Amino acid sequence: MADDTTPQAAPEAQAAPAARADRKAARLARQIDAFAKSHGGSAEGQLAHIARGTVRVALVGANGEWGNLVAPSMDVARKAAEKAGLTLHDDFDGELAAKVRTGPYEWSRMAGLQIGGPSNPADN
Repeated sequence: MADDTTPQAAPEAQAAPAARADRKAARLARQIDAFAKSHGGSAEGQLAHIARGTVRVALVGANGEWGNLVAPSMDVARKAAEKAGLTLHDDFDGELAAKVRTGPYEWSRMAGLQIGGPSNPADN
C-alpha cells in the first residue's frame, strides 16, 4: 500500500509557473505582432534553441526586415507564435532565408574590420 503522507504542492503553487509562462507567451506574441505590423503587415519565423533552455525566435517581415526575440522555453515560444499567427519554418534556410533583406550595415558588420566595417564598441 502506498504512503499517502508525501506532501503535495498546493494547487496555487502548481498553477503559478503555468500562469507565468502564459503571460510571457502573451507578451512575446504582442512583440511578434508589433514586428509584423511595422514590417509589411505579416511575418514568418523559425525557432531554435540557443542556450540553457532559451529559444531564439527569428522573425522575417513581409518587407524583408529581420529581427530576433528570445523566449525562456520552446513551449513559450510555440505558444507565442501560435497566438500571433506566425508562420513557422523548420529551418532558417531556403525559402525563409531568401526573403531576408540586408543592407550596408549588416554587410559591413559581417565582414567586420576586414573591409573597414565599424569597430566593435566593446573593443574601444
